[in-house]
Amino acid sequence: MNHSYDLIVIGGGVLGTFHAYHAVNKGLKVALIEKDIQPQGATVRNFGQVVPSGMNTKWQNFGRESLAIYKDIQKKFDITVREEGSIYIASNAEEVQLLEELNSINKSNSYTSELLTAKQCLDNYPGLKKDYVKAGLFFPKEVKVEPRTMILKLHEYLRNKGLDIYMGETVMDCDALRSGVQLTTSKNKQFSSKKVIICNGSDFKILYPSYFEESDLIVSKLQMMQTKSQTNYTLPSSVLTGLSIRRYESFTECPSFSSIKAKENPNSLEKQWGVHILFKQADDGSVIIGDSHEYASAAQMEHLGFDLNMDIDHFILNEAKKIFDLPTYEIQNRWFGMYSQCKSTDIFQKTIDEDIHIVTGIGGKGMTGSAGFAKNNINSIFNLEHA
Repeated sequence: MNHSYDLIVIGGGVLGTFHAYHAVNKGLKVALIEKDIQPQGATVRNFGQVVPSGMNTKWQNFGRESLAIYKDIQKKFDITVREEGSIYIASNAEEVQLLEELNSINKSNSYTSELLTAKQCLDNYPGLKKDYVKAGLFFPKEVKVEPRTMILKLHEYLRNKGLDIYMGETVMDCDALRSGVQLTTSKNKQFSSKKVIICNGSDFKILYPSYFEESDLIVSKLQMMQTKSQTNYTLPSSVLTGLSIRRYESFTECPSFSSIKAKENPNSLEKQWGVHILFKQADDGSVIIGDSHEYASAAQMEHLGFDLNMDIDHFILNEAKKIFDLPTYEIQNRWFGMYSQCKSTDIFQKTIDEDIHIVTGIGGKGMTGSAGFAKNNINSIFNLEHA
């Protein structure tokens, strides 16, 4: 039996799913094919923070579009979206300067942010340590989700809208025809489609491995952890800290960023392991803490290994304890995630024989940027810019 579609998306993570979402909204007949029983990659191994505030101008625009999309879906169907905002907390005068400069940029971009004094931060965030905080920058419109359940709920929502989803099916062959594309899965199912979009995250081994080996794609391994539920404690928003201010792309557009970065010690442990400290409270009251970044080329990603580096975990925990005095730092879960990104471009895109589109390497922008980017990309692929 041949299953025929206008579009087949390979990869059921957040980037692939939002491509399917926008195609369905355009009235196209769409299938989503995911090799695992449910997504296992970066989509479910992150904080679940949707933070356009951390992105450069181009991707902040995609992120702001994503915010509107998440909120619109949430009005119709619960996908765990909570509009609780995000705050960046500065620990010294240089970081305060960057917050003030970003706030000024936000005003010119009409993106709402609010500078908070140290006292306001301490009043609003229980357990925040007085000797750490110097100021804060709050983004009230930003949201968080529960990543391990959000994508499953989004799939359920899209099934109700007519999306065909095939889970646990690995696409083994993807061949361009004179008109359209023919696919075969590991279960020997045959599919045909006018267009195919491949959003395969950091899994490059099955389809077109030579393209990935020749690319400048790199893979990042991130470690994070989750405390046990915090008794009688509420963290009112997602929290990003001084190391995030020094790392996130939005701050690179601040006038003083380059001079501040030039003073940093390149041999510090936070630089060696790519650590910046984030806090996000989950629905069950636990707090997710992280993360770190270790890199390898796409062709050598196995060199990153499958073990957790406990020196990194201990460093993250020790730094976190300098910022927040949580009721408990007892850890119930530890894990790592893998995501791919490009050295030379902000996302990896390659078109094969006109109708096969590889879209991956979105890096750490996936949860925030995918919904907005995919809307733009579907319009481009199907020439629907003015639709």
